[in-house]
Amino acid sequence: MRWLFVLVLWCLTLGSVAEAAEGRVIKVLPQFLNLRGRETISPSLFDRDAYQVFLRTHPAERSGMRFAVQWKAKVPETEPLKLRVELRGLAHGDVPKETSIEQIVHQRRWFSHWADVNFSGDVYRDFGEVTAWRVTLWDGDQLLSEQKSFLWQ
Repeated sequence: MRWLFVLVLWCLTLGSVAEAAEGRVIKVLPQFLNLRGRETISPSLFDRDAYQVFLRTHPAERSGMRFAVQWKAKVPETEPLKLRVELRGLAHGDVPKETSIEQIVHQRRWFSHWADVNFSGDVYRDFGEVTAWRVTLWDGDQLLSEQKSFLWQ
C-alpha cells in the first residue's frame, strides 16, 4: 500500500514540475465606442446590440473600438502574458493598413478572464475602417492561442 502512495505522490510532483504552457482565447467581442467612450447606453444586452448597429451605420458617432477578449491560461509564472490585437483596414494602393495593440494581462488559476483592449483616439481616426482582426495570446515569445475574424487571412 505504501508503494501506491509513493507512486501517486511522485506523479503529482512530476505533473506540477513539468507543467506545459497552455492557454486559449475563448471569445472576442469587437465593439464600437461612442463619443463618450461607451459601447452601450444601458446595461441591457439587447440595447447594447441595437446601439452597436446604430454606431456601425453612423461612423461620425464613433470614437474608437473596444475588443472585449475572454481568455484562459495555465502557464508557469515566468513572464507576463500578453494579448495582441492585430488590425487590418481598407487598402490604399496594393497593401492594406495594418497595426497592432498589445496589452499585458495577469492570470489567475481557475477561471477565464475578460480583458478590454481599446483602439481609439487619433490612431483610430487616422487608421480608418477596420476590415479584419486577429487576437493572439502570448507567453513571452510562445504563441498560446489565436482567434481571428472571418476576413483575416
